[in-house]
Amino acid sequence: MQRMRQGGAMTSAIEFYGAQWCGDCRRAKQVLDRYHVDYNHHDIESEEGAAEKAEQISGQKHIPVLLFEDGTVFVEPTNPQLTGKLKELGLIE
Repeated sequence: MQRMRQGGAMTSAIEFYGAQWCGDCRRAKQVLDRYHVDYNHHDIESEEGAAEKAEQISGQKHIPVLLFEDGTVFVEPTNPQLTGKLKELGLIE
């Protein structure tokens, strides 16, 4: 089952900005997918304006950038950081 939602067409608790070639992005997506957490995926290579939006959100050019519904922003989070945030938001147990 694919939990990713492309291009922000649907609302989700997490906005995910990344690229297919990015190892940290693939790793972060694996964490989200493992727990079946919905997210809007924005591919900075193919979605117009996504790279600029990611930089505007994070103030950096690093990816992945994850924007959570509570306004928290993670850039290149570790698996434990991401898992902890998901627990904090009540998205996983």
